[in-house]
Amino acid sequence: MSSSVKAAPADLPSIELPNRNWQKWLSATVSVLLLAAVARQLGHLDRAALLASIPSGPGFWLALAAYYLALPASEWIIFRRLWRLPAAGFAALLRKLVSNEILMGYSGELSFYGWARRHSKLTAAPFGAIKDVSILSALAGNIATLAMMAGAWPIVTRLHAGLRLGDVALSIAAVLIVSIAVGLFNRRIFSLPAAQLRFVLAVHLGRIAATTLLSGLLWHCALPDVPLTLWFVLAALQLLVTRLPFVPNKDLVFANAALLIVGAGSDVGRLMAIVAGLILAIHLLIGLLLAAADLAGQARE
Repeated sequence: MSSSVKAAPADLPSIELPNRNWQKWLSATVSVLLLAAVARQLGHLDRAALLASIPSGPGFWLALAAYYLALPASEWIIFRRLWRLPAAGFAALLRKLVSNEILMGYSGELSFYGWARRHSKLTAAPFGAIKDVSILSALAGNIATLAMMAGAWPIVTRLHAGLRLGDVALSIAAVLIVSIAVGLFNRRIFSLPAAQLRFVLAVHLGRIAATTLLSGLLWHCALPDVPLTLWFVLAALQLLVTRLPFVPNKDLVFANAALLIVGAGSDVGRLMAIVAGLILAIHLLIGLLLAAADLAGQARE
């Protein structure tokens, strides 16, 4: 452990740490599974078609990079506040993102928990903080999704005047509202102090607002002639897809769902597929590098 890592804040609970061999095996297992998933996904990725169709403008690529890094950057800010997380922790948060997207939802939290336990100078009891950050992320996503659905609903009804969408929308809204109510009023599920919970929720809401705007900017840079109202509807749909639990490759799920609105043969449909393919390719590249680096580190230990 580098000398730059500081001790955890005094108000975090401390427990006696058991033997850490299981943490090494956990990290190695996740890395092997990640490499296997990367190999499997690479076999299905049409790399030639993807490279031939991607936009070339710098605005598109800057927006894509900012969109991709927004989640691990926001979580680094959160855990920097909670644990004084060093810069090296950003790689662990990237691995958490890739594990969730390539393997299965919440496998990244398991991987990050093992990493935090291995770096015990950060905190002796990371489970409570990771749990609270994950719950508040879901809570912030539900709040944002409900707000976006309300704003997009008049546009959706005009786009699909002949479909009965009311029952579906009410069902989704009911689930989101119940989840928000449970998160806001059931304090027994949280471990962190109230001030830290408010900070975490504020960072998550800011990150969701930023990624939603970055999505619109990304799409607008590629197709500037498309009406902004359509981007608004697709942004609401994207938020809704992110609420699906235990679903890997949410960007691919969103791209397929978007085709129901815009049609498979439209420029917008092709753009959604291109962006989903690019994000998957980035996941695979980062997952390959991080998993290989982790296994090499485990071998040296």
